[in-house]
Amino acid sequence: MSAVIVDRFAEFVAAAPSMRLAPAVAHAAKRCVVDWFAVAIPGGEVAPATLLTQALLAESVGGRAMVLPSGRKQSVRNAALINGAASHTLEFDDIYRDAVFHPGVVVIPPALAAAQGAQSNGERFLRAVVAGYEVANRIGAAVTPAHYEYWHTTGTVGTFGAAAAAAAVLGLDAEQTANALANAGTFAAGLQQAFRSDSMSKPLHAGRAAETGVLVAAAAAKGVTGARDILEGARGFAAAMVGEVDWEKALEGLGTDFTIVRTTQKNHSACGHSHAAIDGVLALSAEHGIAADEVRTLRVGTYAKALEVTGNRDPKTAFEAKFSLTYCVAAALLTGRVRLDAFTPERLRDAALRALMDRIETFVDEDADARFPHGRGAVVEIETTNGARHRTEVMTRKGDPDNPLSDAEIEDKYRELVTPVIGAERAETLLALLWRIDELDDISALPFGAAQTKLAATAD
Repeated sequence: MSAVIVDRFAEFVAAAPSMRLAPAVAHAAKRCVVDWFAVAIPGGEVAPATLLTQALLAESVGGRAMVLPSGRKQSVRNAALINGAASHTLEFDDIYRDAVFHPGVVVIPPALAAAQGAQSNGERFLRAVVAGYEVANRIGAAVTPAHYEYWHTTGTVGTFGAAAAAAAVLGLDAEQTANALANAGTFAAGLQQAFRSDSMSKPLHAGRAAETGVLVAAAAAKGVTGARDILEGARGFAAAMVGEVDWEKALEGLGTDFTIVRTTQKNHSACGHSHAAIDGVLALSAEHGIAADEVRTLRVGTYAKALEVTGNRDPKTAFEAKFSLTYCVAAALLTGRVRLDAFTPERLRDAALRALMDRIETFVDEDADARFPHGRGAVVEIETTNGARHRTEVMTRKGDPDNPLSDAEIEDKYRELVTPVIGAERAETLLALLWRIDELDDISALPFGAAQTKLAATAD
């Protein structure tokens, strides 16, 4: 290798502010931004974002970056932290499938906060988003699946994407960017144990990665250096957290083949490992008119990691239910969808849903397991009380790049999540601006500030 890996990524990021985005890449980035606002705005109304806002209230004096959805001013670092956590709370944020990774929640918050702090225009912001996705997606794919045994990729790999996005907004040169990426690597953290039980740690991983990106970029701008071989060094990121990594493959096509165009936008508000099974149940129900009380047995076969992460058969809280495949499948069949209303306290206590869960069996499907992580599939089999048997195989999830949500479907998701928080008029105004965000002279002109939300009403 002719240069250390962060240097080669840094050259790409340093050129990002003047990068010409092909129409398909720019449009993909805008889809990601719209989808991120869709989950960040309602996520900002609940813990841990609300609690972080209170905890950091004393540090907000003189801040120029905004926390969603209230518009309360915070420092750039704190805004990145809070917005990052907010957008990873509802389990409705985007995915880069090949990396088992949520790029939007770690890339867009630092890009937005840094752009507001520097009063940057929308075009620079959008290019920074693309740069952050590229760096993080490629590192994430390179270390998958070994890294995902213990580490939460969004928290670990996310630091690199956050640093790249912030560096691009600030216009760092290649040397400064390399130092930012190097220091991002030594701050990388996030253990999967955080989402094996009910806690607020998982969204904190995203927030912390976003904040780290802002910190290391700002520090690098002032001359703070980092260990440039942090990725491939003998005691570096790969050696400690992965093993062998093909870094040349990770760099292949950088700047010409943009991974952001292969982003998954979620169609269900739950852990992505359950989505193929949800899609299968919904498909069988729609095709055959199967009601929940007509099910004698429902069997779901999927890849082993899905059952490992979403194997909770007796969830007590909304968080646990989002990581329960049996709960999500039962909710899908009973209600016809798995959105925010699937996880209300009333639904969690629903006797019919719990009874249906008892009739659901899960198993590892060898074909689905062999396709993971690049394919996320499931087999769903239903036997009804009258003896009928129905089966479907889902090869890819609704929302994945080979079965994407349309722009209209992303807009519908946005309206469903955002309108109850900020109102229809403000939601539509913001949505229209997000689709042409690259035309804004100042990113701070986005009209989510001073929204009359619950948080804003009680903040002062």
